[in-house]
Amino acid sequence: MVASRVLVRKVSRMDEMLLANRTAWDKAYQAQQLHAYDEMSAEAATGVTLVASERELLRDILTARPVVVHPQSDNGQDDIALVQAGAREVIGVDYSETVVHAARRRADALGVACRYLIATVPGVPLLDGCADLVYTGKGALIWMPDIDAWAVEMARLVRPGGHLFLHEGHPATELWTWDLDEPRIRPDRSYFGRSFVCDDNSFPANGAVMWQWTLGQTVSAVIRAGLQVRCLEEYAEPFWRMGDIDAAAFRGRLPNTFALLARRPAAP
Repeated sequence: MVASRVLVRKVSRMDEMLLANRTAWDKAYQAQQLHAYDEMSAEAATGVTLVASERELLRDILTARPVVVHPQSDNGQDDIALVQAGAREVIGVDYSETVVHAARRRADALGVACRYLIATVPGVPLLDGCADLVYTGKGALIWMPDIDAWAVEMARLVRPGGHLFLHEGHPATELWTWDLDEPRIRPDRSYFGRSFVCDDNSFPANGAVMWQWTLGQTVSAVIRAGLQVRCLEEYAEPFWRMGDIDAAAFRGRLPNTFALLARRPAAP
């Protein structure tokens, strides 16, 4: 009798961190959906999550009724806003089964053209060049341990002549304290740090590992992936205020968000 061999894939430290992050987010989403589903649905119906600066930069693209892919789509509120602003269809992708089911239920209830996939990024199970617009951000990059792999995946999904749009927390934001009197630099953070563990009990996925990417690293990764940067803007207003706090760092003196619009060159 020939003994059978079982091949066991060694689980890397990175795999363990990503699994821990996914578990932390699933728990956070389960708790969040229990008490905030109706509130989030009402907010989604207004389209308010798509902020004025995003609408300005995307106006011409959305006028053309694009097919949009939204990696790391989270609760799906931005997907609904994109359809309301002109998108023909939005395909949301997230690795949390809990949040995908809630987003799908919300979109169906509001009757908007959104559909959802449960998948990791990279690894989106969609064809190359399937999107007129890839829309992402608002807390997406901090969960990516490889910025170049992320950029390659974004570029893969964009059709020739299509666009990538990223609206994201500014990488310098992780340095700011939330003091109310004046902004200060956290002594435990570096702009050039590689990663850190979220240690704020008010954050939904407390204990998760986040990765830091400088603005230069993000822009360079997008360029290396073959996309042409068309616009890069920085803003003082954060896309999210933890507990609606009015920190001094949010009052106009420091960068808290940025937007990047890039285009995949059209086929010759």
